[in-house]
Amino acid sequence: QVQLVESGGGSVQAGGSARLSCAASGSTYSINSMAWFRQTPGKEREGVACIDRGRSTSYADSVKGRFTISQDNAKNTLYLQMNNLKPEDTALYYCAADPRPCIWSIGFRSAAAEYKYWGQGTQVTVSS
Repeated sequence: QVQLVESGGGSVQAGGSARLSCAASGSTYSINSMAWFRQTPGKEREGVACIDRGRSTSYADSVKGRFTISQDNAKNTLYLQMNNLKPEDTALYYCAADPRPCIWSIGFRSAAAEYKYWGQGTQVTVSS
């Protein structure tokens, strides 16, 4: 089993930045990809970005050029650096992990059902 704990959410003004962290513990050797998702009330969980063990990354079009996903393997920690935040980025952000790679030929596995392990989420609120 793998446990994921997110941190770093909060309130930010539009145009500002924030960095989310996700600490992984347990059977981390089994993980080959990690991803960030977000969800707002009444909507499906949306894939934001993913990174696989080979350090390849992929992003949703809505965040490309503004968000950067990275990981520190020594610390078993995943990050999401979010710049130039917009009110529409307001959401509950989740960290996810899976034994399979996330990147494929036309993007990344962005359906929530594709990921086995989940954190509890951290709220990001962007005000205009």
